[in-house]
Amino acid sequence: MSDSFNLITFLSLFACLLAGVLFAWILYGKTEHLDKKSRYALAGTRAAGVTLIGFLLFFPLIRNVSYTPEKPIIIIGQDNSLSVGNITSAGFNKSQYEQQMQSLAKRLSDEYEVKIYNFSDSVKSGFDFSNKGKLSNAAQLITKLNDEYLNRNVGAVILASDGIFNRGGSPLYELDKLKAPVYTIALGDTIPKKDLQIANINHNSLVYLDNEFTIEVQAQAFEAKGETSLLSVFANGKKVHEERLPVTSDAFVKNIPVKLKATNLGLQKYTLQLSPLQHEVSEKNNVQHIFIDVIDAKQKVLIAAAGPHPDITTLKQAISLNKNFEVKVVLAEGLNTLNVNDYGLAVLYQLPSAIYDATTFIQKLKATSIPTWYIIGGQSNLNAFNQLQKQVNLNGGNYTLQEAFSTVNTGFTAFNLDQAAIKRIEGFDPLQGPLGKLSVNGNSQVVLNQRIGKINTDYPQLFFMSDDGRKTGFLVGEGLWRWKLSEAAETGAEPEVFNSLISKTVQYLSVKDDKRKFKVYAAKNTFDENENIILNAVLYNDSYDAVNTPDVDIVIKNEEGTAYKFLFSRTDVAYQLDAGTLAASNYSYTATTVLGNKKHTAQGVFYVNAMVAEYQQTVANHQLLNTMSAETGGKMHSPQDLLKLLDEIKSNDQIKTLTYEDRRYEELINFKWLFALIMALLTMEWFFRKRNGEI
Repeated sequence: MSDSFNLITFLSLFACLLAGVLFAWILYGKTEHLDKKSRYALAGTRAAGVTLIGFLLFFPLIRNVSYTPEKPIIIIGQDNSLSVGNITSAGFNKSQYEQQMQSLAKRLSDEYEVKIYNFSDSVKSGFDFSNKGKLSNAAQLITKLNDEYLNRNVGAVILASDGIFNRGGSPLYELDKLKAPVYTIALGDTIPKKDLQIANINHNSLVYLDNEFTIEVQAQAFEAKGETSLLSVFANGKKVHEERLPVTSDAFVKNIPVKLKATNLGLQKYTLQLSPLQHEVSEKNNVQHIFIDVIDAKQKVLIAAAGPHPDITTLKQAISLNKNFEVKVVLAEGLNTLNVNDYGLAVLYQLPSAIYDATTFIQKLKATSIPTWYIIGGQSNLNAFNQLQKQVNLNGGNYTLQEAFSTVNTGFTAFNLDQAAIKRIEGFDPLQGPLGKLSVNGNSQVVLNQRIGKINTDYPQLFFMSDDGRKTGFLVGEGLWRWKLSEAAETGAEPEVFNSLISKTVQYLSVKDDKRKFKVYAAKNTFDENENIILNAVLYNDSYDAVNTPDVDIVIKNEEGTAYKFLFSRTDVAYQLDAGTLAASNYSYTATTVLGNKKHTAQGVFYVNAMVAEYQQTVANHQLLNTMSAETGGKMHSPQDLLKLLDEIKSNDQIKTLTYEDRRYEELINFKWLFALIMALLTMEWFFRKRNGEI
């Protein structure tokens, strides 16, 4: 309806009508040869047409107001998690409860708009009483309601749950946004029952081969005082630890440290199990699985030199601080009996030397792919050094030395040096190196440049290169012991920056690059049962450019031997597979593709972990449900009284139909019937005027 009719509108309408009458009088006022009825009919038609045209000119917009009623929305949220179905109170009748919930929804729908959801690890529409959800996330439900029903007439929320929410946090903090009373139906049982469980496990996800590590197991027991359980730990099915666990109280909690040793490489599955007690409510929370990646990062580092030097001891001490490196120092003739293939990195300290010809050893080293770190000093034989490798050339006298301080190249990114470390390094005492011109043949990654006095130069001091795929490092200058002592004197503590710089250098040189042309890897090593399994793949051609032209097939097998076949989808330059959710098990996969006429294969493993969160807490949290109701103006009910909600909601004066007013302006030009009417009036007038001889 229009609310725009006022004095100005009335006068404007009157003016339009007056204009129409005036036009009609001018045209038909002196047409006495027409009969009276025809004259009045034609004059009325002309007056109506001109008046309507005037309306279009004076009223291009018209304001309309409409009213839309909205019934209150009643939202029902049903907890569909495992704990609701497994732990019930005495006298609870599941089938009767389901019938009453459906009856409540039906009777409410007679007067209200009813929306029904079930929630566990996800939120879905409609009732679902199967109670198969692996988690319970009420906060996700409340967030969804806040998003979907913002500024809607939400009358009430009915939440049926046991109050055990193990994901998403407490929903209390989001309830205020709904601005509606929350009526809760208290499911589950608040009476503690006999139960033994592994509540939590603290462990490292990565350990090194042959190292000992500790797993901290938190065991809990309820109503089991005086009983005894047995904690067993299995590594890939083999028992590696066992100890007794006496329960000393009805509310028992104990943290148990378990020391183990990493004896196998790769992703290892450890199963921790508590032997069950008689008549305990659930045995599923007695077992948990953890997954630990065991890697063999320990490498042997060789320091080869012509003779003793303080720098050698300094290097050995700094490298040995990293427990993944085993350092051996070999001097002079001892180098000829070495098996160089036993080492992951060779540090050639001033070799070749002016006092010892190590050409045979260095040639044997160059025949391997072992990374090499050259440290050049006053005892280096520069002529032999220049002949044995082609990456760096030093022209100068062996015995003419110059001091060079260090400046950090801020563009170096192979490893990180923070601002505090940069400042400390640039304050180190100078190294002594051969005086001469330094030429670098090829691409290099410079860590430190030389500073002669106060002049910064472009001559590198510590830098890395690649020699046919083998990493090489160069340090121009001796006197590393001075770096260590200068930092120790400045800080009065262990030279952490010096040790870190040496350790990072050794680690960078010793890490082997992955040169495989076809790689397939899971997004992570372990997935939960409700997570989608994501695998990625990348394929390189002979130029090591990523390509994704050929198809990539994969076969995933569980530990029972059941195979699942998939085809990867292509991304921009790689591949990805979403295999959906899989049941808890150990899985291996084999992926294949063909590029040109060459077949590529990649293999790997991942684990899908059984989720036990719903078995971790067996006592219902009705206090939380009551708080949710009290803070929003609702009320908590037992399942037996849930039909009383119908009368409570109907008697709540705050739950009522709202009427929304909608004001909007519309253009008269959009009313096509108005144009049709004007055209019809003018056409009729023209026709009858012509018929009566007026045209």
